[in-house]
Amino acid sequence: MNILFLTDNFPPEVNAPSSRTFEHAREWVRSGHSVTVVTCAPNFPEGRLFAGYKNALYATEVMEGIKVVRVWSYISANQGFLKRSLDYASFMVSATLASPWTGRADIVVATSPQFFTVVAGYIVSRLRRRPFVFELRDLWPESIKVVGAMNDGRALRTLERLELFLYRRAARIISVTNAFKADLISRGIDGGKIDVVTNGADLSRFSPMAKDAELLKSLHLERTFIAGYVGTHGMAHALDTLLDAAALLKARGNHTARILLLGSGAQKATLKERAATDGLDNVVFIDTVPKHEVARYWSLLDASIIHLKKTPLFTTVIPSKLFECMAMGIPVIHGVAGESAEIVRRTGCGLEVEPQNAVAIADAIETLQNDPAQRALLAAAGTAGAREYERSKLAERMLSLLRQTAEDGGKLRERSR
Repeated sequence: MNILFLTDNFPPEVNAPSSRTFEHAREWVRSGHSVTVVTCAPNFPEGRLFAGYKNALYATEVMEGIKVVRVWSYISANQGFLKRSLDYASFMVSATLASPWTGRADIVVATSPQFFTVVAGYIVSRLRRRPFVFELRDLWPESIKVVGAMNDGRALRTLERLELFLYRRAARIISVTNAFKADLISRGIDGGKIDVVTNGADLSRFSPMAKDAELLKSLHLERTFIAGYVGTHGMAHALDTLLDAAALLKARGNHTARILLLGSGAQKATLKERAATDGLDNVVFIDTVPKHEVARYWSLLDASIIHLKKTPLFTTVIPSKLFECMAMGIPVIHGVAGESAEIVRRTGCGLEVEPQNAVAIADAIETLQNDPAQRALLAAAGTAGAREYERSKLAERMLSLLRQTAEDGGKLRERSR
């Protein structure tokens, strides 16, 4: 089977969409299939080209058997609604124009969270008369309204109509959570064409490992208890709550606990400025690291903090970093309600806290800091639970759905009208 996959994030970028797409595509190639990924020059999240890349009209490379086609886009940091919209729209146009020249395709897949990429996928599928699969990673545009990036109004309602149009036209929708599936069904989308393939972890890369002594020394973190957040520093993550927790720990006289924040994003500069102003020397900021270095930094953590803004929408998401924490055997302090919290409860891999509750986070950090036996139990539960979310198995399930869609494409297209 020849799979054409459209995504605006791909390695060497290290966010969740790029990792999922790469790891799935790599497994499909290993299974004997041809995969072409259309993406842009790597620049997320700081809006700067990665070393060795140019923002060319059309460039190709091969990554572990995956043909990668990179097209031009307007590059912007992940901040400012207008600039981000230009970024998304330019990639939509470039990907649409380039896709007919990428070789044979039996199926066209496009992934959210922003669905201008999915618009391109739909158009390309019509031009090439191939089934269109919508990989649903986020309920966009609802998510941009929730974080305050866009006000409710005519423009948002137009985007919501486009969203529903794409759901209806897709031959199949592959959702990353059951809650997303339920939401679509409640809005009239045929549940028979929606399947769930959650995120997971590459267990060949993420597994329990000793703390990296060299990193500990270079960061001056020896003999400290490290609770860390790894990921995008955006409006959705409400990371000011972690700074509030750090202030509480300091006020309590806890001199050995540290909160580590690794990553980049629109809110990082503001967070660093506040930490400096408030004298929060128990907060350590680290910029985004290359993909092959991520596990080394995970190894430093005695506990991982997963956190999102307190809003009903985010009860429907499952942060992909949860599965990497589980695979690494790192106890989780989980500040996200809903479906992901149910995974934490079911597997027993961590402690649940209320989102945007700094007291609860500080308490959880000290609970784990003072109870090594409990940390060991949570770590063991996490590694055991991670086997259910092994990326290779999830990739195989998604491949089966794509194969079925390609074989039954005509019938599914009729159902999607």
